[in-house]
Amino acid sequence: MKISKIICGALAAVMAAAFAGCSNGSEKTTLVMATNAEFPPYEFREGGDIVGIDVEIARAVAEDMGLELVIEDMAFDSVIAAVQSGKADIGAAGLTVSEDRLENVNFSDPYTTAAQVVIIKDGSPVASPNDLMGKKVGVQLGTTGAIYAEDIEDATVEQYNKGFEAVQALLQDKVDAVIIDREPAKVFVSQNEGLKILDEEFTVEDYAIAIAKDNDELLEKVNSSLANLKSSGKLQEITDKYISAE
Repeated sequence: MKISKIICGALAAVMAAAFAGCSNGSEKTTLVMATNAEFPPYEFREGGDIVGIDVEIARAVAEDMGLELVIEDMAFDSVIAAVQSGKADIGAAGLTVSEDRLENVNFSDPYTTAAQVVIIKDGSPVASPNDLMGKKVGVQLGTTGAIYAEDIEDATVEQYNKGFEAVQALLQDKVDAVIIDREPAKVFVSQNEGLKILDEEFTVEDYAIAIAKDNDELLEKVNSSLANLKSSGKLQEITDKYISAE
């Protein structure tokens, strides 16, 4: 009995060591990005592919880290949760750095500055963000635009799953205005006659990549890669590909 136990114990130790060796030898090969492909020009579908500024930046970051980018498309308000739970390594979806989000995830260094703007119909009495008081305002669920809209006095805020749906509601006179990020707003206005963007911005904010709170190593690597992309000019090149200088 004692000999058998010794032999069994020895075999178990050998097997454990073997498995440990395999585990230690296996290296991560992918970087999983959570996004919502309804936000041109940052992420959108082109044919069967998801493309855009965030996608190309994330892919360049992954390549700089020696990894392959894997994209998980989901509802916008699920992106932060996917990063928190570990379903995704990073979140890149035109994410604004905000105090609320910082309670749940960390953010990389900002890679661009964006703005929330107001879309209205031609002939609208809304001439500035101050005129939104008491109006019906369309927003995309889970966005900072939706958060900021709640502070508009006496406004009724209508939330939609997609920015495009909020714009359609404006065209159908279901809302008086839409608050959304500037670059998607420009795309939506160019695609729909009778719409325009107010000259005055609603807010100005930074976009960054979301990373789980306990993953300091990945945060450091992503920041290092972003710095490399910025110094090489690649970051600006990606942005210029989708956003023309005005």
